[in-house]
Amino acid sequence: MRDKPWIFRTYAGHSTAKASNALYRENLSRGQTGLSVAFDLPTQTGYDSDDPRARGEVGKVGVPVSHLGDMRTLFDGIPLGTMNTSMTINATAPWLLALYIAVADETGVARKDLAGTTQNDIIKEYLSRGTYIYPPKPSLKLTADTIAFTYRELPKWNPVNVCSYHLQEAGATPLQEIAYALAAATAILDEVKRSGQVPEADLGRVYGRISFFVNAGIRFVTEMCKMRAFTELWDEIGRTRYGVTNEKDLLFRYGVQVNSLGLSEQQPENNVYRILLEMLAVTLSKNARARSVQLPAWNEALGLPRPWDQQWSLRAQQILALETDLLEFGDLFDGSPVINAKVEELKREALAELAHIDQMGGAIKAVETGYIKERLVESNASRVAAIESGDQTVVGVNAYKESAEPGLAGGASAVVTVDASAERGQIERLHIWRKQRDAKKVDATLDALRRAAAEGRNIMEPSIACAKAGVTTGEWAGALRATFGEFRAPTGVAAEPRLSNDEAIGALREKAKAVAKRLGRAPMLLVAKPGLDGHSNGAEQIAYRARDCGFAVSYDGIRLTPAEIAKAAKEKKPHVIGLSILSGSHKELVAEVMRELKAAGLEGTPVIVGGIVPPEDEAALKALGVTRIYTPKDFDLNAIMGDMLEVAETKH
Repeated sequence: MRDKPWIFRTYAGHSTAKASNALYRENLSRGQTGLSVAFDLPTQTGYDSDDPRARGEVGKVGVPVSHLGDMRTLFDGIPLGTMNTSMTINATAPWLLALYIAVADETGVARKDLAGTTQNDIIKEYLSRGTYIYPPKPSLKLTADTIAFTYRELPKWNPVNVCSYHLQEAGATPLQEIAYALAAATAILDEVKRSGQVPEADLGRVYGRISFFVNAGIRFVTEMCKMRAFTELWDEIGRTRYGVTNEKDLLFRYGVQVNSLGLSEQQPENNVYRILLEMLAVTLSKNARARSVQLPAWNEALGLPRPWDQQWSLRAQQILALETDLLEFGDLFDGSPVINAKVEELKREALAELAHIDQMGGAIKAVETGYIKERLVESNASRVAAIESGDQTVVGVNAYKESAEPGLAGGASAVVTVDASAERGQIERLHIWRKQRDAKKVDATLDALRRAAAEGRNIMEPSIACAKAGVTTGEWAGALRATFGEFRAPTGVAAEPRLSNDEAIGALREKAKAVAKRLGRAPMLLVAKPGLDGHSNGAEQIAYRARDCGFAVSYDGIRLTPAEIAKAAKEKKPHVIGLSILSGSHKELVAEVMRELKAAGLEGTPVIVGGIVPPEDEAALKALGVTRIYTPKDFDLNAIMGDMLEVAETKH
């Protein structure tokens, strides 16, 4: 008998709710069986589209949702009662879920029929993706609130999608991915128990609604073993730590997006094969098969994919599931001594790391001390060094670099570019929304939300009331900011680097010493991330390597305003300022930073930019005064270090 295929998804959303709705309906018509919603950075970090911090970021990496009207438009014509909707949202997860429920309520869809997932894994946001708002403890309380609410009101909903995907993107090895994800899951479950919102007898039901979202890299045999190890460990933890006995509740239920970190800007057509091979890791083994799969597009290292690019990835899933005989067989790897040995090795090593984190006081303590973040930065540094040295082959990047003329379109026509008018239109609609709502209802519901948060009560029903009254995303998040405060996570870039014995790095250290003699002090690099983009891997690796090479480095983490960057530059007096921007907002943000530097009298300080910068944008950035531009194709960090030393020396 043939098994049912997994849910086919593509991660999508951009520009406006209306444009994203059209994209969803188009994708569904092509055979997609579930939705995966990408929200823009202001929505993810709790700002309205007209907030100064949102400038240039609206609609860039996802859809802006500022209020109930946007959510209505986003799901217009989509049957919520039968759709399976995944929302990649974390710090503002209770709010986006409240908006979704409000739309269901007003369209007559019973809450018990809503099926889907809110990612809602705030712990990994402190470690990799960076869209956190509040400190860890109140953030974990919000996660517990959504769990306690949904297991009663939305029994088909997965309130948490413990997300190891971004841990691997930040450099996690397979054993680290397993250990840190399970540490996050147990921290969440322990908080639910502590909160007293779920009776002990119902904990198994809660355990059964915890889902995972994993990554699958190119080493697909090891990745498949990782998934078998995950499955077995989740069963063991449920039985031994939480007393779960129901077999269905013990199932390891996970979705996946295969690895985006390994997609190359050079010879991007090679990414098609990488994506397909990585999908095998999460589909071949029946006993560890994904419940849903979403694949990146071949050209994501270049920019935002087009509908055709997303369709190509969808077709890969459909061909594997519907044309091959994969789903006609049982597990192909049961009894294999090779597979069993690797699974046992991963389990043993992951359990040892998990025990170490438990001894530290759990996942929150390991986040607050910077322990996990530092391990991730170190692992990623090892990965980058292996690619630089050639120990890890990446075809088209560090091997077989010569290529025939590509047959696929490149340049601006190969990706979607979000027009600036999308942001202006979103802001205009937001202003109209505010004028048309009942201000007294807004104030009353926000006051009720603040009281619930301050008194430690569940915030879901007050949030739904806010949604129905017309409260905006920024107002909801602002009310909780006033109650809980905000947080800055450790960067993972240790003040004292672990010096490498690499010969090339040693030569760069000597060059840095010579430059220091001429400058009168060590060459100073200020690394900064303007805007709301929290993907900090590139900035961390630049800071990490620069310290190893003899730079004095200042890196204060993510989400700095241009004014804050200029202030830091005035205080630190760097020889080079490095800006990292991966959200596609480089033109707007670099222009603002340059204006602030000029106002501070620092227009002579050289600025370099790293990020996903299309070739056609490079001239505009250089016209603003940018000295160097680096994109994902520039994988040789030592070459970048040499460039920066030359810039520091010649520009001062």
